[in-house]
Amino acid sequence: MLKLPPPIWALLFLILTAGASYLAGWPAVPWVHSLFVGIGLIAVSFIAPVWALILFRREGTQVNPTSETNNKLVTGGPFQFTRNPMYLGLVVLSLGVAVATGAILMFAAPLLVFATANWVHIPFEEAKMRRQFGPAFDDYARNVRRWL
Repeated sequence: MLKLPPPIWALLFLILTAGASYLAGWPAVPWVHSLFVGIGLIAVSFIAPVWALILFRREGTQVNPTSETNNKLVTGGPFQFTRNPMYLGLVVLSLGVAVATGAILMFAAPLLVFATANWVHIPFEEAKMRRQFGPAFDDYARNVRRWL
C-alpha cells in the first residue's frame, strides 16, 4: 500500500464507493445529505494540507513521505495542531464528498481513508521520522496528537 501515494488511495476509495453507490441505486441518508455542507467540507479540507505544503517548500524539505531523508522536522503551522494535516485533509475531503452526495455507501470512503492512513502510512512515516530525528521527533509526538 505504500507504493501508491495517499491521495491516490483516497481517490480509489471514492471511486469504489461511488461505483458501489451507483450499483446500489444511490441509497441516501436524507438527514446527512447537504450539498452546501459537503462543498464547505471539501473547501476546508484544502487549508491544512496546502499550508503544510507551503511550509515544507519554505523549509526546503521533502513532501514525499517515502523520501530517504527529510531535511527538517517541521513543527510549525498546522503541525502545531496535528502531526498529519495532509491526511486529515484527505479524510475531511472524502467526508465532504460523502455529505455532498448523501449516499450511505460513500461514507465508507472517509473511514477507509482514515484506516489506511492511521494503520499503514502513518506508522511507516513515524518510524522513519523516529530513526531520522530521534528525541526531537519523540518530543514532538508527545506534545502533538496524531489527528486532532
